[in-house]
Amino acid sequence: MGRALLSHFLVASNSSPRLASSLSSAAGLPSKYWKSPELVRRNSSPVGRNGCGFRCHCSVSLSQPAAPETSSSSVKKRIVSGVQPTGSIHLGNYLGAIKNWITLQNSYDTLFFIVDLHAITLPYDTQQLSKATRDTAAIYLACGIDTSKASVFVQSHVRAHVELMWLLSSSTPIGWLNKMIQFKEKSRKAGDDNVGAALLTYPVLMASDILLYQSDLVPVGEDQKQHLELTRELAERVNYLYGGRKWKKLGGRGGAIFKVPEPLIPPAGARVMSLTDGLSKMSKSAPSDQSRINLLDPKDVIANKIKRCKTDSFPSLEFDNPERPECNNLLSVYQVVSGKTKEEVAKECQDMNWGTFKIILTDALIDHLIPIQVRYEEIISDSAYLDRVLKEGATKATDIADATLNNVYQAMGFLRR
Repeated sequence: MGRALLSHFLVASNSSPRLASSLSSAAGLPSKYWKSPELVRRNSSPVGRNGCGFRCHCSVSLSQPAAPETSSSSVKKRIVSGVQPTGSIHLGNYLGAIKNWITLQNSYDTLFFIVDLHAITLPYDTQQLSKATRDTAAIYLACGIDTSKASVFVQSHVRAHVELMWLLSSSTPIGWLNKMIQFKEKSRKAGDDNVGAALLTYPVLMASDILLYQSDLVPVGEDQKQHLELTRELAERVNYLYGGRKWKKLGGRGGAIFKVPEPLIPPAGARVMSLTDGLSKMSKSAPSDQSRINLLDPKDVIANKIKRCKTDSFPSLEFDNPERPECNNLLSVYQVVSGKTKEEVAKECQDMNWGTFKIILTDALIDHLIPIQVRYEEIISDSAYLDRVLKEGATKATDIADATLNNVYQAMGFLRR
């Protein structure tokens, strides 16, 4: 979720095959739920420098936000996604997630939330969390999220997220979490004594975020497939352990407790790279602000960042040359903000030099972002309106979430409240 949510999964147990076998036999659980999937065993070649090279063995992988399939009752498929309120929302968050939501809300039942609970997995500024949460919500709306079509709310305002996380944690093997790439990277940098348990278990909260709403599809970037795969495996695991006839004997409806969500991977712009390193994803946590375009950056700052961004010495400009990551990244950004096709951009820019292209890219970025900035200022200055939007969104989300949570409590054998 650029730490865009949702959107994030599966990995192997650290247990020996013998131990895994004994555990699965004791629990009456098929060995597939204890052994590492092929997805992880094949993960030997990292993509770029973030170590996120893996293959998602999902049964369906949509490459674009296509028109949803509908049943005879015309029930829309549901999509959930969110962004953390840490740092400034940047171009990567916008092009990789939020901009695509605008299209999705027209065809799907959509819930977009600010994942503030995820924001505390690493050290954070308590004085800024509340403000950043409101700012992020205002940016959602300024970018074009329509509250008549989508629910916008704050994750912590729906308590079922935390409750379901705890229930799911009881069925999540620790080995699955130990192998998560982002956990390994961040814990290695920070050191074990500086890493809280939440960093290890946050993928379970992400699974809760998704499964709570019986989501059909989750917009994810290529680097987030592993986390979604964990969610899928966890849904299947809980369905096996507690669903079906076992649930029916406890008075439930039987069958699957959770839907198993599919990834929805947008086309161009899904993965925006750093302005200072074309092999690293644009990130809020990067030490240099020069590496990213923040959505609220003034015109002169945008111009300066593009003017100073890293390029190369090759003649002309082109897409998809592995030796030119910065060129591919900047052309892709221009393609999305200009609304042109890849072919149109390739033809327009093939004979340009960097000086000419940077001016064109700067103008396109400013033209695209200024309306968002103007709308943001209007929304953030009207606190009553923003509070009302978030309250209404949380109320709708709670209705859906509580229904799922009650089913899980029942299926797991808890005394009814």
